[in-house]
Amino acid sequence: MSDAEPPERPLTVIAIDGPAGSGKSTVGKRLAAELGLEYLDTGAMYRGVTFAALRRGIDPADVEVVGRLAQQVELDLPGDGTLIVDGVDATIEIRGPEVTRAVSLVAANSAVRKELVRRQREWAESRGGGVLEGRDIGSVVFPDARLKVYLTASPEVRAERRSKEVIDLDYATVAADIARRDAADQGRDDSPLAEAEGALVVDTSDRDVDEIVADLVGRVR
Repeated sequence: MSDAEPPERPLTVIAIDGPAGSGKSTVGKRLAAELGLEYLDTGAMYRGVTFAALRRGIDPADVEVVGRLAQQVELDLPGDGTLIVDGVDATIEIRGPEVTRAVSLVAANSAVRKELVRRQREWAESRGGGVLEGRDIGSVVFPDARLKVYLTASPEVRAERRSKEVIDLDYATVAADIARRDAADQGRDDSPLAEAEGALVVDTSDRDVDEIVADLVGRVR
């Protein structure tokens, strides 16, 4: 009998990156269901930390305090689209205008990113993989993912989609927020939004979701 430890099972990680409104959540959830994998919205995690900071009266721009908060906050994503932050259902609040305006500051915090990347890797490793969507999954979190996808769409289409998701904000405000978020995500020093090396770039502006998912399933299998 050998005392050697059994080999670790390979991870089946699908990394989906892209800007707000590009279709990451829609495609990611459908793809996960087709492949029998679990799905993780990493953007909701950053929104969860933002929600926790605002709830405690912490300035999202306070880098040191928010960085410590990220290590302490409890984030529970059961996979049904809900987010529980420190025992409180924050599913609706994290999509509201207050969190939406502040999340870029939190997402640019290196200490927050380091902690959430650790949690994201732990999440996938405990499940043997999964479909993870965000802005740095293929470039930072899992650069060796089985499939790396970068979704994009025209600014008009993205704003229209997001205006239907974000409560209490009209189209013009959402479009301005998306432009601001794009600039912040692409311009930050730590893990900026960018196409990962080897990623498949998909423009979802005029493509059917079923067609996109079928194409990606075929590439994975």
